[in-house]
Amino acid sequence: MMNSKKNYFISGGGTGGHIYPAFTVVEKLLKDEETSKIYFIGNPDNLEYDIAKNYSDVEFLPVKVSGMPRKISFSLIKWAIELFFACLKSMSYIKKYKPNAVFTTGGYVSAPIVIASILKKIPYMIHDCDSVPGLVSKMAAPKAKYVSVAFENSKNILKSNNIKFNGNPVREAFFTVTKDEAREKLNISKEKRVIFAMGGSQGAKTINSALIDILKTLADNNNNYIILQTGKKKFDEVLSELDEKFTEYKNYNNILIKPYFDEMVYPLKACDIVIARAGSVSLSEILQCHLASILVPYPYAAQDHQRKNAKEMTDRGTSLYLEDSNCSGNNLLNKINELLNDENKLTQMRKKAEEFAKTNPTQEIVNQLKSIAQ
Repeated sequence: MMNSKKNYFISGGGTGGHIYPAFTVVEKLLKDEETSKIYFIGNPDNLEYDIAKNYSDVEFLPVKVSGMPRKISFSLIKWAIELFFACLKSMSYIKKYKPNAVFTTGGYVSAPIVIASILKKIPYMIHDCDSVPGLVSKMAAPKAKYVSVAFENSKNILKSNNIKFNGNPVREAFFTVTKDEAREKLNISKEKRVIFAMGGSQGAKTINSALIDILKTLADNNNNYIILQTGKKKFDEVLSELDEKFTEYKNYNNILIKPYFDEMVYPLKACDIVIARAGSVSLSEILQCHLASILVPYPYAAQDHQRKNAKEMTDRGTSLYLEDSNCSGNNLLNKINELLNDENKLTQMRKKAEEFAKTNPTQEIVNQLKSIAQ
């Protein structure tokens, strides 16, 4: 009897926005009984290598490649040579491990395996996480068996006859953990109105500073509970600023300040309002938690994609928008109060988030990937 189990190559790297969705798909594939082996292709100097080490059933296949220089110079020639050898390496991996299908989430790291897949005629599928697709996604889309997107706007940019509006892959816990369980885990009363401010693993200085300025005002209302994820590198800076502006914050039992949550599902599920940047992975998790959000997009994101992500969210009625340059304490407080003082608006935004959230994007992507495996 012929072995029906499949080998998969997964790739995506450079930034967390490409890496985490790729590993969410990896986790789903590992639980699928028709999966034989998963190989992750990435740069050994990047974050994807550190994450891959946590998966004993995944073999990491290194390729040395960097982002393409945008100006004509010697570094562009150097990059082209690097890409050529990365493509040769990727072709050798195809020959050796014989993948039945390839899945990538974009980013420069995935370019070599996409090119190798085209040359070796291996079926591949791509997923683009942002409302503004990256260069690799644009290049890879026409020959991909499926093009999965997280934002409707991407459909107008990518050239493909097989575009699927799946939403971003989201970890299983976001479908299983309840609000009550999340609050119990964080020791927060069910009666509190929880406000969660975050800026990703790096933190967001603008959001941190604005929240520090209004923390006392929010915390003096005992109905509120405030969570601030400062970012690992900004934690000490935030504590120093608090010692100057609000020294008694340690005496309040309705404030939780942490550098980073390893399990983001808990503060997100526990909260009523989230204040965040507009990275695609964060937005997908916010939607999956059916949350009203105040978005402060990072103004220097590549191709200004965070502003465009945030605009699609506000157009759909799930979020309020606050420009980074206008994110003062007073302006942020006004946005928070706009929601806290209008229960109807808060409920409507939650409903819109639930409507926009996909029922199970990861499973949809896995089903499509399995269907192209030869």
